[in-house]
Amino acid sequence: MTEALHMKHIVKVYPNGVMANKDVTLCVNQGEIHALSGENGAGKSTLMKILFGEEQATSGEILINGTPVSITSPQQAIRLGIGMVHQHFMLVPSLTVTENMIMGIEPKRGILIDQKYAKQQVEEIGKKYNLYIDPDKKICDLTVGQKQKVEILKALFRGAKILILDEPTAVLTPQETAELFEELKHLRKNGYTIIFISHKLNEVKELCDRITIIRRGVTMGVHDVAGVTEEDISRLMVGRDVVLKVEKEPAKPGKSLIRVRDLKVIDENGSAFLNGVSFSLREGEILGIAGVEGNGQSELVQAVTGMGKYTSGTVEINGQDIARKTVKKIRDLKLAHIPEDRMSSGVASRLSITENIIADKLNWIRFSKKGLLKRKSIREYGEEMVKDYRIFCKNQDVEIGSLSGGNIQKAVLARELSGRPKVIVANQPTRGVDVGATEFIRQQLIDMRDQKNGVLLISSDLNEVLGLSDSLIVLYEGKIVAYISDVPSMTEAELGTYMLGIQRQTEEQIKEALHE
Repeated sequence: MTEALHMKHIVKVYPNGVMANKDVTLCVNQGEIHALSGENGAGKSTLMKILFGEEQATSGEILINGTPVSITSPQQAIRLGIGMVHQHFMLVPSLTVTENMIMGIEPKRGILIDQKYAKQQVEEIGKKYNLYIDPDKKICDLTVGQKQKVEILKALFRGAKILILDEPTAVLTPQETAELFEELKHLRKNGYTIIFISHKLNEVKELCDRITIIRRGVTMGVHDVAGVTEEDISRLMVGRDVVLKVEKEPAKPGKSLIRVRDLKVIDENGSAFLNGVSFSLREGEILGIAGVEGNGQSELVQAVTGMGKYTSGTVEINGQDIARKTVKKIRDLKLAHIPEDRMSSGVASRLSITENIIADKLNWIRFSKKGLLKRKSIREYGEEMVKDYRIFCKNQDVEIGSLSGGNIQKAVLARELSGRPKVIVANQPTRGVDVGATEFIRQQLIDMRDQKNGVLLISSDLNEVLGLSDSLIVLYEGKIVAYISDVPSMTEAELGTYMLGIQRQTEEQIKEALHE
């Protein structure tokens, strides 16, 4: 087959001495969907940044269609036919599909933008690639799956023949994922080359032709996907056997730890993010919250953790109403919070690993006396946490922002779980995290449950939410549309129908299941 892309012996060393890529070779054929897999910190992101011109390699060679190229900027990468769809969408919510698509390359009629021609072009390309979205719709009114389509269309509109997709299904329902896969197969059939980055190995098996695996900056090999199992891929990624299936004993729920009643969150325009939500989280239980993003999950987490306000209703933690309590007072009720966005609200990226881990423990007798910090004790604790939570780093004094996403998440876990909480709110705990770190994080949550704590799990990974949850709530348009007590009997496809509002339980069924 014809090579579309060949990255040869790529080395990337940063000014601080960190070697992200030691020796990586990636060869992708024209008209194939090629998976790129590896642990967090293995060098995948750096390699793709080099390909898209966001970083420059220290050494190595890149060939596009057999011709050596030097890619010094994203603009140059686009001119060479390379497009990248980032995990976090790069769209302007207040603009229309057309306005986002043509941004920077607006067709003109005289000195004005030719809106009619632009809309026609967007319609044509959408129909051509089976990715049609109404050109006049604003991005803020689209579903997550539709936004994903716009991102792909935007790359194709700019002439991409090689598409890099970074965790494209992270926030999609099974139905939206299946639809995306059909569209990607359609692109492959039309000669497009797709680099598919995902930690979901079942999706790699379903969609991809070949897979390149990277471990700690070195290529571990290229394999035909049909010839390797998920267990084989995991072993090559992390260098050991990984337990992919969640294994846990049946739950033994006790008393209520969180009690939410008739919770409403209404914005200044009268729109209801949450509309009468009631549930209880019990000790010894993992209660899952499932739903397409934007259906009230974030507002629910903010209300329970004190990070956001609610309009009416009550939230009790360990028997105490949290209305008018500060975040610190709520955390003092033995609540831990693993936030959705670890970089913006989970860590202080310029501080060390140790400083982040003890940020909520400075009043512990172990770490301070009469206002003075015990530096030796703090350092010993940092070393202990790095070891216990398997944080891969040079030492505990490095800036936490220099770590891979999976290792940053482990540090967040170390801070939150070492504080002896009774309630753990875990929001997307394994998003963007490799199989090895995912296995570790999930086991930590199960262990916390088995120690008679309660875990409120919010996850868009349906395999995770079905595998970990002892009971499960589905949110749609700010309301509970299903309460699932027999989680093992629920399939991803059936759960997806509740998440999309196609199916819903009656209010009586939900109240009965919630013991209302």
